[in-house]
Amino acid sequence: MLLYNDLFLNKEEVHISHEDRGYYFGDGVYEVFRIYNGKIFETEKHLQRLKRSCEEIQIQFPYTIEEINDKLLQLVQKSFVHEGTLYLQITRGVAPRSHVIPKDIKPVVLAYCNEVNRPLDKMQSGIKAITQEDIRWLRCDIKSLNLLPNTLAKQNAVNHSAEETIFHRDGVITECSASNIMIVHDGEIHTHPVNHLILNGVTRAVVLKLAAKAGFPIKEHPFDLKQLNRADEVFITGTTVEITPIISIDQLIVSDGKPGKITRELQNLYEKLITS
Repeated sequence: MLLYNDLFLNKEEVHISHEDRGYYFGDGVYEVFRIYNGKIFETEKHLQRLKRSCEEIQIQFPYTIEEINDKLLQLVQKSFVHEGTLYLQITRGVAPRSHVIPKDIKPVVLAYCNEVNRPLDKMQSGIKAITQEDIRWLRCDIKSLNLLPNTLAKQNAVNHSAEETIFHRDGVITECSASNIMIVHDGEIHTHPVNHLILNGVTRAVVLKLAAKAGFPIKEHPFDLKQLNRADEVFITGTTVEITPIISIDQLIVSDGKPGKITRELQNLYEKLITS
């Protein structure tokens, strides 16, 4: 079952126009929501970010927050997904190919659900990562469909027997190919501040709130490769990865090569949150 504009349709009933600007230019935005126990997690934060992304690239948001929220709830119910993800994208719409943004164009909305298991094994054991210069555009705060640099970075990690790529700009750590990153040093949590160089991750915000409530010191400031390599703990946050420890970076072991104490505590707090 898919949501296509205002209709709930079976997959075979949905036909995407060859003139959709999302196809030509990646001219659109998207969100990925987590579904726990048949309920959408942090819906409001995701939808507010989606609305902001639309505004930043001048796409008219086609619904009110309440209207799109209601449609997504119906989609989950109709899809019978208990544990998984919900993908939602809005493209600028259908028009003859032109770099100039057409006037009076109607956005195209597409959403669907998938059964996706939580990455419990990776969350328990940790993953390997590599580093790479961040040469993407300077509006990483917009969750747009232009994900080729992220895709290539993720594939580069796989090619090096790793599972995530950590980006840096002139040595300053920004984020990862598909997640935000945090480090722990002397009991303090460090992460890049929210600006145009990173996506303001929903899970990132949830984790920082949990950490603050638990009394962990937090520093939202730039840190570099040297600090990354000296970190006591490193972990990533994201809708699909939740809180996943990194135990190796560029084939160098992080600390003792095991997920750290603070990472474990945050995982426990997150678990309590999503099951409450």
